[in-house]
Amino acid sequence: MDYKDFGLVNTKNMFSDALARHYAVPAFNFYNMETLSAIIDAARDTHSPVILAVSESALKYMSDNLLRGMIWGLNLHDDDAVALHLDHGSSFDACVHAIEIGFSSVMIDGSKLPFDANVDLARTVAEYAHKYDVTVEAELGVLSGIEDENTHSTTSSYTNPNDVVNFVNATNIDSLAIAIGTSHGAYKRKSDDEELRFDILDAVARQLPDFPLVLHGASSIPTHFVKTINEFGGKMSNARGIAPAQLRRAVEKNICKINVDSDSRLAFTAGVREVLATKPENFNPRDYLGAGRKNIYDNCVDEIKNIMGSNEKTK
Repeated sequence: MDYKDFGLVNTKNMFSDALARHYAVPAFNFYNMETLSAIIDAARDTHSPVILAVSESALKYMSDNLLRGMIWGLNLHDDDAVALHLDHGSSFDACVHAIEIGFSSVMIDGSKLPFDANVDLARTVAEYAHKYDVTVEAELGVLSGIEDENTHSTTSSYTNPNDVVNFVNATNIDSLAIAIGTSHGAYKRKSDDEELRFDILDAVARQLPDFPLVLHGASSIPTHFVKTINEFGGKMSNARGIAPAQLRRAVEKNICKINVDSDSRLAFTAGVREVLATKPENFNPRDYLGAGRKNIYDNCVDEIKNIMGSNEKTK
C-alpha cells in the first residue's frame, strides 16, 4: 500500500524546512488509539509537522490492519504534515514490511554492528526504500538504556565525527541519528549537571553542514509526571531526563528530529494512576485512559512549543 493513499508524507521536505528555519520535527511514539489521537491533536492544534513513530513491538501489539485503520481514520489533508516512521527497525525485512503496509519513513538500526556491516545494511535498505519514495534514517554510535526490545544496550559509544561523511556518502541515507550522551528509558542522567557532548555535535555538524541529524533517547522526563506516579503507588524516584535547555541548544546545530517516547509513557501512566487511586470506585476505561490521553496531549503541545520550536510551521 502506498503511504500517499493515507495522506502521509516522507521526511524529506520536513527536514529541509527544519534545517532552514532552525527547529526540530517531533517524533512521538504511539501504541494505541489514545496515544495516536493525543499526538495528532497536539500537532494540529499547534500547526506542527509530526512524525508518528512505531517500534516493531508496538506494531506487533497493534497489528498491521488496526494500525492502518487508525492512520486512515486520521483523515489527513493538505494542511497536515505527517510521516509514519518505523523506529529502530532491526533488519532489512522489518523495513520492507513497514514500507509494504504504508510507512513513509523507516529507520534501520545497525548501530551495534561493525562499521562496514552497518554501511552495507543501511545502503541496502536505502536502495530499496527509495524506489518507493520512502526516506531512510540510520544510526552511528550506540545509546545505552532500555525502552523497547530493539533498543536495549547496557553500554554506549559516542558517534565518531570522522566516520559520518563516509557513512552518509556510502549509504545514501536521508538522515543520521547520532550518539552524544542521550539514552533510552527514564533514567538518563545521574545528575542534572551532566551535559550532552556538544563538542561531538559541533564536529558532526561541521562535517555535514546541511544534513539532517537526529537525537534518540531525548525525553526530558517531566518531574511533575514522575511525582504523580510516585505519589500514587509508583516507584521511579531516580528518573531523570535531558534538560530542555540542552535540547533547544541541540536544535540550533542541525538536530532536526527529536524522538520522544518515555515522556509519553510517563504522562499516560501518571494520568491513569491518579484516576484509579483517587476514584477507586471508577471502572470506566474512558475516564482513566482519557486522563492519560490528556496528559500526553498537554505534554506534546508543551514540547512542540518549548523544545522543538515546530509550532506554526505548517500554516
